[in-house]
Amino acid sequence: MSEQRRPGGTARAVVIEGATVITLDPARREFVGHVVVHGNQVIAVGPGPAPASEDARVVDGRGCLLTPGFVNTHQHLYQWVTRGLVPDAGLFRWLTTLYPAWAGIDEQSVHVAAQGALAQLALTGCTTAADHHYVFPRDGGDLLGAEIRAAAEVGLRFHPARGSMDLSEKDGGLPPDSVVQDRDEILAATEAAIDRWHDPSPGSMLRIAVAPCSPFSVTTDLLREAAELARRRGVRLHTHLAETTDESDWCAEHFNCTPAEYAEEVGWIGPDVWFAHGIHFTDPEIKQLGRTGTGVAHCPSSNARLGAGIARVADLRAAGAPVGLGVDGAASNEAGSLLEEVRHAVLFARARGGPEAVGVRAALELATLGGARLLGREDEIGSIETGKLADLALWRLDTLPHAGIADPVAALVLGAPPPLELLLVNGRSVVERNTVVTIDQSVVATEVARTQQALLAKAG
Repeated sequence: MSEQRRPGGTARAVVIEGATVITLDPARREFVGHVVVHGNQVIAVGPGPAPASEDARVVDGRGCLLTPGFVNTHQHLYQWVTRGLVPDAGLFRWLTTLYPAWAGIDEQSVHVAAQGALAQLALTGCTTAADHHYVFPRDGGDLLGAEIRAAAEVGLRFHPARGSMDLSEKDGGLPPDSVVQDRDEILAATEAAIDRWHDPSPGSMLRIAVAPCSPFSVTTDLLREAAELARRRGVRLHTHLAETTDESDWCAEHFNCTPAEYAEEVGWIGPDVWFAHGIHFTDPEIKQLGRTGTGVAHCPSSNARLGAGIARVADLRAAGAPVGLGVDGAASNEAGSLLEEVRHAVLFARARGGPEAVGVRAALELATLGGARLLGREDEIGSIETGKLADLALWRLDTLPHAGIADPVAALVLGAPPPLELLLVNGRSVVERNTVVTIDQSVVATEVARTQQALLAKAG
């Protein structure tokens, strides 16, 4: 199913026929039918056969489920080369143990890590990825540029969040001095990243967010000034918040308030803000998130891996807060699978709130429209509608693990991970027959293993 192009390089139309289509459009239509893509847009969608087209690539979707591409709203790509370490620890001990290894990252290691993590995301249905990169060692080189280059090579729509830390161990924070930066340096580098890379145009493949790391690794002044910078430049704000009880205790000790109260005090609330994790919010705080349109990136696998708890997804949604999904750092979620987060979002919510807490279609919505809303792109991605961007995932459900499951959404969400027949991003093939076609997976796997060995040797 290699991508076919006309002479001169212009893309042919793509017609996907005979698949079960889950549109997630305003009417939440589901049908066996067709989707037609021209360039980077969906130009037709509906039940039954597609309109006749003389010059189109036709994809046989029989036995498949077509969904909007998934949106990953929180990750740390650089951690792909430090997976499997510190497997049995909570957040604070996990962080302090891994910081010495992360202090050695550079352009080469970040590029390799990003290629590996983004390729895995693509194989699990992701078409748009937000990354929170906050470790910038001295002499590390152009780390943000390295992951941006990797995203372009893999072919995913990319929203890197320029992170930062300016509160080191000597100042009472968690990170070592070697991985923090001066506040003025951070603000200048963040604005330079916006100048260099941020593309606000419709259909953009690359947008920058402003993302100081967390209350326990960033000063109050940096949080306030970062928010002012983001709003002056018209970009979104992202940080970790309310992830663990240790963080809650830290905020109580240092600020005499909860993490959410602290975020509000420093101007971090509103529809341009999304928090990673958001596990430990009170009832009034959840209502405030809904009232203000402040978003939460739910990372169920990582939260379970670190024993942090289970976010109150059903309550957040009921309050009207935007909620999306994230895989989080690969060092706290070695699978790096966005489809796995969809399944875990259902299972963990039900473990906490009963069998009707989150349904399979609600979980699919978290991975698509919910994530699009967090990134401010719900008008472009997250559903299959005429005029929206052609970010689509075609899942094969006629193999042994799924045959006989009548509801295709239940098969996708609750069943074993199915083969990904086709992934289109901006109308371009990124995955075909469960293989990434934009990069050589075997070469990247070899480089990932070699890079981890070198990084650990460097850390001593």
